[in-house]
Amino acid sequence: MARRSGKRRFTVFSLSFLDVMSCGFGAVVLIFLIIHHRTDLQGLAADPELLSESRKLDYLIEQGEADLVELRRRLDAARRRVADASRDLLAKREHRDRRQAELLDLTERAKAQRESTLALKADVERRDRDLQRLREKEEAMRGFQVREIKGEGDRQYLTGLYVGGTHILVALDVSASMLDTTIVQILRRRNMSPARQRAAPKWRRALRVVEWLAAQAPIDGNFQIVLYNTESWFPLGDNEWRPTTDPDALEDALVALAEVIPSGGTNLESVMGAISSMRPLPDNVFLVTDGLPTQGAKGARGRVVTARQRQRLFNDAMDLMPGEVPVNVILLPLEGDLLASAAYWVLAARSGGTYMSPSRDWP
Repeated sequence: MARRSGKRRFTVFSLSFLDVMSCGFGAVVLIFLIIHHRTDLQGLAADPELLSESRKLDYLIEQGEADLVELRRRLDAARRRVADASRDLLAKREHRDRRQAELLDLTERAKAQRESTLALKADVERRDRDLQRLREKEEAMRGFQVREIKGEGDRQYLTGLYVGGTHILVALDVSASMLDTTIVQILRRRNMSPARQRAAPKWRRALRVVEWLAAQAPIDGNFQIVLYNTESWFPLGDNEWRPTTDPDALEDALVALAEVIPSGGTNLESVMGAISSMRPLPDNVFLVTDGLPTQGAKGARGRVVTARQRQRLFNDAMDLMPGEVPVNVILLPLEGDLLASAAYWVLAARSGGTYMSPSRDWP
């Protein structure tokens, strides 16, 4: 058989191939459409309750998410309130602690004040009892005083002055310096009349001191008064002791003192000699003076006496003082006599007596 001329060309997209591919693709599409359509129909027809449940669940989820947001907001607000409450609680606790500390402090103070008040009340009661005893003692002793002293001066502060003993001697300085406290006034009063000299405030005060001392003497004692300026003498006439129960003797001595006019210098050695001459020796001496001596046993050495010379005259007089005789010094200060206070303080301390320079309103 004869062959055809030429070769036949082969092509992929021939009619047979295209027909097969079209049929196959159509079958696939048909199958796909059939399967998908049936699936939807089956879902819609077979699960209506599930769809309802699904939608309900979706609603619940949305509602739950909304509730969750609200709860979170409330939780944040609650946390903020808790934080604020915690801070407020902490502040209140601190305030409470401060108040408790203040209350404790006030309690301690109140306790201390109560104790102090009780102590003060006890002290007041004790002082009232002491005052009552003193008043009773004063009332009991009023009948034993030799002489009653009246005046406005406060005498109770002289508690260190003990007017006691069986033989009490009062030594009174009657020199011209007892007229006043300043040199100029002393010179003026020396030229006044005797009546005005006797009325000099300083001299009247010295007489009140002697009267007060005599009034405080014990009822079972003896007394004597000695005066001194350039020399010494006893206004009762002798150096014999007088019993304090003898009102006439005391009155005579005070009357004699009222007639004395301060004059002359101050010789402390003379009064020490007078004290040494007494028998028995006094067991309590009250020296009322205003300064150091201005002359000794040899008399005045000149018109002017220096402070050192007055100190030496005082030391010479101390050599004549009888031993074991307490000397109580009542100093009425004089202008310019700076060493007198120290010297008489030493005298009182060494003899076992008391030194004082009382205020102007005493006695």
